[in-house]
Amino acid sequence: MSQPPAAFRLSEQDEDGENVDASEFTQYQPLMFSIAYRMTGSVSDAEDIVQEAFVRATRATRDTRNTADHPKAYLATITTRLAIDHLRSARIRRETYIGTWLPEPLLSDAGGGTGTGTGTGTAGTGTRTGTRTGIGTGQGSEALLRDDAPGPAELAETSDSLSMAFLVLLESLSPPERAVFLLREVFGYAYPEIAEITGKSEAACRQIFARSRRHIDEGRPRFETSRAEGEELAGLFLAAARGGDMSSLIQKLAPDVLFYGDSGGLGEITFAAPVAGRERVAEIIRGQVARTIQLGATLDAAWVNGQPGLVARDADGGLIAVIALDVLDGQVQALRTVANPDKLRHLGPVSQTWHLRQEE
Repeated sequence: MSQPPAAFRLSEQDEDGENVDASEFTQYQPLMFSIAYRMTGSVSDAEDIVQEAFVRATRATRDTRNTADHPKAYLATITTRLAIDHLRSARIRRETYIGTWLPEPLLSDAGGGTGTGTGTGTAGTGTRTGTRTGIGTGQGSEALLRDDAPGPAELAETSDSLSMAFLVLLESLSPPERAVFLLREVFGYAYPEIAEITGKSEAACRQIFARSRRHIDEGRPRFETSRAEGEELAGLFLAAARGGDMSSLIQKLAPDVLFYGDSGGLGEITFAAPVAGRERVAEIIRGQVARTIQLGATLDAAWVNGQPGLVARDADGGLIAVIALDVLDGQVQALRTVANPDKLRHLGPVSQTWHLRQEE
């Protein structure tokens, strides 16, 4: 079962210089992060959005119409609107991103939708320490609308709405479309609530969702990966990294397998487009395995955004890359490798040796 995040305490001084306690809102942090992460595909941006939402909630604490009566609805609204504003301001940055764009990965030790990394930060005059966690749910109805309802951590074990393939597909939707689609499809909000959150009419929300749903369904990949199957595939990569035979691994690649590499232009190779086909992808894997052995790096099995995957570290434990595997019918359909060091820092120290070597 996914683990809920450690609660953090955030305080903000009002106009009179008095501290206002916002700890009553921290129970909704998992829901807020789940919305913000799926909207942005970035752990760091999602954390910033959640932090700003807490600051704004703190400032509005005395306005009982916004917070005391329905704090969950209020926090979901402000988080969603902040995420929409963020995506609009980040549009040019996304359009000029060097190479293939992939989301910042979330890791867990099980096949659930949880990613954690410790961190500290400040906003306004408040200070926050805690655990970064992203968890989500795909249940329908209005389960998340009640303030006394179980949170996503208690309701979700797995969710394909966390997969990298799904998050990349969301990039094809405009920020408002993404918000409407996620609130309805992933979080089960009713149309009146979605209309209130997004500031659109209920009829418009229905039309946006129907259009977005058709678009997403057309490109939505299918995954059928059991825990055992994921461990078996990861084991083949681990054996190859230790110098073992690679033939069994290559045979597990689908004939039309795709390789996506995101280095953000900071790596030795920048992949402007996916690499297709078993032989071409096998060549990439062979090259990376050879470098792994040469530099004494290691691979560890992990669950990446709810899918089987791997984490590559250098001899000192610094992060090199995170790899997610899309699996169907016992074959790897796609490999998605995040090697941009800026997208790995939330998970721990980034490899200095590897990335400095690539800059030479």
